[in-house]
Amino acid sequence: MSEKTTKKDSIVRKMILAVVFGFIAGGLCIFIRDSLKANGSAAVWDVINAIFFQDITATKGFQGTGLFYVIGQLFMHGLQMAIVPLVLTSLSLALCSLADPKKLGRIAGRTFATYICFYLVAAALAGAAAYAVKSFGGFNVNLPSQQATETVTMEGYNPLVTILEAVPSNIFTAFSSNNAVLAVVTISVILGLCMTKMGKKAEPLKNVIENLNDIIQMFLNFLINKIGPVAIFCMITRALAVYGTEYIKPTLVWMVTTIVVSLVLVSTIYPVGIFLTTRLNPFIFMKKAFKIGLFAAATNSSAATLPLNTKTCINELGCSEDISSFVLPTGMTINMNGTTAMHMIAVTFIATAAGINITPAMLVVAAFLSICTAMGTPAIPVAGTTMVYVVMSGLGLNSELCMIGYSLVLAMNYLPGMAVITLNVIGDAATDVIVSCKEKELNKDIYNS
Repeated sequence: MSEKTTKKDSIVRKMILAVVFGFIAGGLCIFIRDSLKANGSAAVWDVINAIFFQDITATKGFQGTGLFYVIGQLFMHGLQMAIVPLVLTSLSLALCSLADPKKLGRIAGRTFATYICFYLVAAALAGAAAYAVKSFGGFNVNLPSQQATETVTMEGYNPLVTILEAVPSNIFTAFSSNNAVLAVVTISVILGLCMTKMGKKAEPLKNVIENLNDIIQMFLNFLINKIGPVAIFCMITRALAVYGTEYIKPTLVWMVTTIVVSLVLVSTIYPVGIFLTTRLNPFIFMKKAFKIGLFAAATNSSAATLPLNTKTCINELGCSEDISSFVLPTGMTINMNGTTAMHMIAVTFIATAAGINITPAMLVVAAFLSICTAMGTPAIPVAGTTMVYVVMSGLGLNSELCMIGYSLVLAMNYLPGMAVITLNVIGDAATDVIVSCKEKELNKDIYNS
């Protein structure tokens, strides 16, 4: 047991060191970059950028090696490669053991109710914080005359479309994209329930799925434990080195507000929620969930964090394996309350910086639009920030200055996103604990250990 604990501590320590050294190296890169440009030696930085940070997919021909970019992308691709088979195997196997339809309905009801409650609380508190900062003049900044980056927009849509997308018209199309995880969840539920109904006839298929699940877990353990720290260091260093200070300054208030509000929310609403609903010690939960948030912050993807979240909930928080296999994959797609909190702050910043007075009534509408769109947001980096445009469209924020503010938010999403994503993944873990406890399937000895 002590050997396992030492191994877990070693993984956490490596991730913490990767994040810390990533920020140090990134800050050093910003200093070198600005110094070289000030001395008229920008060409030297161009060489450094080409060797270490170049996005090799955005160049025509061979213009650099982009070592840090390549390492980070290979790691993320490895994690994303396992998302669909992981959801399919873990959720279908979980439902095989939930033979009682009433139990499944009860678990689903409690899961969705908990997620909605966290959504509403996060939206209300983030909206109040954003309005307070706006009232004190914190968002009265001068936007640059040109857009910071090419603006990527998404058309507004009826949120009920999410329901249609949950049932795919082609099973293989759903398996071919990480953007259709909700459809994969539906397929997994159908597969699991059908295997349960068939009983022994489905045993051969169940054995194949169990073996596939073991293979996926082995691959992910190697990827996270061995490759993860190096890749996290590379991604954080590159993010700081690429953007420098020219994009950070105009959006600094928004970035700081988003980071502070996200960290305050993640350290309050989940511990309070767990205490009020289960009477468990919330500090134990936060201590054990820390590495989940840290890993999510470094990768900026709730989907990539799913394997570590599942392992932590079952092995360290004492959650039921069956319930975890339903709550966590579902939450990865539906529970994006961190995204909603970020939306509330972002639209307030964009409107105020563009000279538009945003009112509490507008924030209520923004919260409704954000919750509806966040539930269908793909669990991939940048998706939540891109969906800000949908909320802006619903509020009529479509002036040129609004689009400039949006482009800055889109360009500088990485650092605030590191804090925002912790709300999503730790919220999944908190919901898992609450539902497991309510179902009387939480191992309190493991939780309190």
